[in-house]
Amino acid sequence: MRPYILAENNWKTINETGFEVAVLPWGACEAHNYHLPYGTDIIEADQVSAEAARIAWESGSRVIVLPTIPFGVNTGQFDVKLDINMNPSTQFAVLRDIITVLNRQGIFKLIILNSHGGNDFKTMIRELGLVFPDMFLCSCNWYQALDQKEFFENKDDHAGEMETSVIMHLRPELVAPLSTAGDGAAKKFRISAMREGWAWAERKWLQVTKDTGVGDPRKATPEKGAAYFKAVTEKVAGFFIEVAKADRTDLYA
Repeated sequence: MRPYILAENNWKTINETGFEVAVLPWGACEAHNYHLPYGTDIIEADQVSAEAARIAWESGSRVIVLPTIPFGVNTGQFDVKLDINMNPSTQFAVLRDIITVLNRQGIFKLIILNSHGGNDFKTMIRELGLVFPDMFLCSCNWYQALDQKEFFENKDDHAGEMETSVIMHLRPELVAPLSTAGDGAAKKFRISAMREGWAWAERKWLQVTKDTGVGDPRKATPEKGAAYFKAVTEKVAGFFIEVAKADRTDLYA
């Protein structure tokens, strides 16, 4: 029983502990090329949040990790078989209900640990912050915490070298041989502003990529995954610790 994982604890242990911050991991259920499981984002959200919380807990921060939300925004993947979409409006309703519980029970800090590029919680946090003024609400994308260039040769967008290496480390039995993987080649927008990054439109996934991957996975190794996972969870743990210690009434210097 890990005291920082809500799903593993009983009412006695939870009732006797004063928690400083709740962590809500949020993933997605979607295709990840031919070699990674549909649950890749869920596995990453589970494992990154749990390991970061362990480090934070052992430093004295009272963090509680809530069960991972397994569905993300996959509106651009409507034609990919069994990619399960949760609309932003549904995410908002789920998030509001969870915050209602935390606010009522005096846990006034929430970190959304995001594991899926299609999820974007900024507008939800803005709106819910008005409804729950006592709450400190924030989100982080764990996969942006470190520069991938320090660990990998090829930049990963989706099911590339980084994600493949991480799942090789965490759940090797779920990774098909790399010889079966697609190359993750992806088309880019013809519109220059979108290629340059100062304009945005949703990508239609099967028009962009033939194998559902965006990023070359073929140089992935479990050793790279282990090194990256250790470094990124230590970085995320530092964030958890800072939020746990932060004074909600004095956040700015």
